[in-house]
Amino acid sequence: MKEFSADRLERLLDTVLKPARYTGGEMNAVCKPFSDADVTFAFCFPDSYEVGMSHLGIKILYDIINRRPWALCERVFMPWPDMADGMRRENLPLFSIESRTPLRQFDIVGFTLQYEMCYTNILEMLDLADIPVFSKDRTDGPLIIAGGPCAYNPEPLAPFIDAFQIGDGEELMVEFIECVRACKAEGLSRLETLRRLAKLDGVYVPAFYQETYNEDGTLASFTPTDPVAPARVRRRVVLDLDKAAYPESFVVPYTEAVFDRITLEIMRGCTRGCRFCQAGMLYRPVRERSLETLLRQADSLERSTGYEEISLSSLSSGDYTHLTELVCALTERYADKKVSVSLPSMRLDSIVKPSLEEAQKIRKSGLTLAPEAGTQRLRDVINKGVTEDDLVRAVTDAFESGWSTVKLYFMMGLPTETDEDVLGIADLANKVYHVWRNNTPNRSRGVRITVSTSCFVPKSHTPFQWEAQNTREEYLRKVTLLRENLRNKSITYNWHDPETSFLEAALSRGDRRVADVIEQAWRHGAKFDSWSEYFSLQTWLDAFAACGLSPAFYANRIRDKEEILPWQTISDGVKESYLWKERETAYAGQITPDCRVKCSGCGANRLCEGGICHV
Repeated sequence: MKEFSADRLERLLDTVLKPARYTGGEMNAVCKPFSDADVTFAFCFPDSYEVGMSHLGIKILYDIINRRPWALCERVFMPWPDMADGMRRENLPLFSIESRTPLRQFDIVGFTLQYEMCYTNILEMLDLADIPVFSKDRTDGPLIIAGGPCAYNPEPLAPFIDAFQIGDGEELMVEFIECVRACKAEGLSRLETLRRLAKLDGVYVPAFYQETYNEDGTLASFTPTDPVAPARVRRRVVLDLDKAAYPESFVVPYTEAVFDRITLEIMRGCTRGCRFCQAGMLYRPVRERSLETLLRQADSLERSTGYEEISLSSLSSGDYTHLTELVCALTERYADKKVSVSLPSMRLDSIVKPSLEEAQKIRKSGLTLAPEAGTQRLRDVINKGVTEDDLVRAVTDAFESGWSTVKLYFMMGLPTETDEDVLGIADLANKVYHVWRNNTPNRSRGVRITVSTSCFVPKSHTPFQWEAQNTREEYLRKVTLLRENLRNKSITYNWHDPETSFLEAALSRGDRRVADVIEQAWRHGAKFDSWSEYFSLQTWLDAFAACGLSPAFYANRIRDKEEILPWQTISDGVKESYLWKERETAYAGQITPDCRVKCSGCGANRLCEGGICHV
């Protein structure tokens, strides 16, 4: 058993890169007496400190839990390899930042699941903490829970996790820790505590379900084995964001984070219905925060953090009803303090020129646009709902408003894609260049246009959840084709590594058997798989082979309508019949109107009261 030692930790910190990742003591961190709390929660982010400290979800739940006088939440991040190796060498257990308490001493250890490529880091963190990685081997110690977007297909991690939280966490987390508190007070066993938690809406306890398989490897059945386990677990939804908890202060790190700024979540959800987009399905219906609420939150966060940038966060910020008013108000409010407002990736048909001009007043930045596909035919297939004219108008407004840097995001390998669609990407990029030439009187400082392509990854709970991903060879062939047709020196082309996308597809649509692959890969050195310097596809291919499975079975195979899908126990409120209908509509090349214009009958409309898309 590893024992914590402050002296050994201090010696270790002198030897590692960026010791500030582990020292704590940051401004606005919450430090409570550990022994005074009825429930203690270790919030674990399975990636580096810099990445985790940029995540809004950890800020919200950290604040919610610590607001309870009887509860305590402390942060834990995946140690960088030099620190992890040193902790093993010094026999130090993984500990929280605030009080340096070993993880195994907490009541609950919770992981946020933002990206499949972090799965091995979860096992690494448990092992560093002296906590058995498989839930069946844990008879005492903390409950291991998980939530976040990847929890909508919990099966690849099911053998490692005691309970999953599905959906918005603001209300569910409070109910969850209250339940654990009551179970502790009653002296209930681990099993009985899980049985009580399974009764909460939005909680999935994988130990209470059993799966069987057909000879071809597909699922034959997936059924509850305990009366408390529902046939389907419904996600939790917070309808009124103005009433939802939001921090008045953020913990400000000593070392630079990926996104070192104030984040204002202006809305949640999206009405557009892009068929590849998992978030657009998972977070229905759209819910907006009022202008008054956002300005109040901005004031609190600016005073408490000293940040010089405010980022407006949502899936489709250009659709926020009061975007222009918000950007103008924020820019005017903080002009004397030189606090800028940044706009995220924007839809081409929702950009408002006054917002662009206001955002440029304090600090110049780049503009990111996401056409997604190179031709109108393919944009209709994916239901993007934007045209080439929208792109021309958007970049015209941007160049006229002072922008000289534009990033264009596309996906390759989308269903029905042809080489003509790939060449359409080059055509669009060249048209953007010519818009700049024709709309910029002073071209002395030039223009920078960056084209980025990623490999389409089919995701659960989307109309394309049944689709096959392009093979790595096919994707790279398309990359070569596009690269050969982007010759303009003002245009830079970047493409995403298809190897990580291949593994992401295999993990994102995996079943419970994939857990053995994850464990095998981790035991053979896989960790920090989202970082190119540590990722090894061969390690994963060997792990799949050792477990008698094929990653292509999960990534490159089309499913039929009747196949049981591993994630069907989890309900996000959108009907599967709607998803299949959208798939058929995609192959017909037809678009589905924005939910704000016409209800498409997805099933989430029962949640829309209090949201934007009233039905």
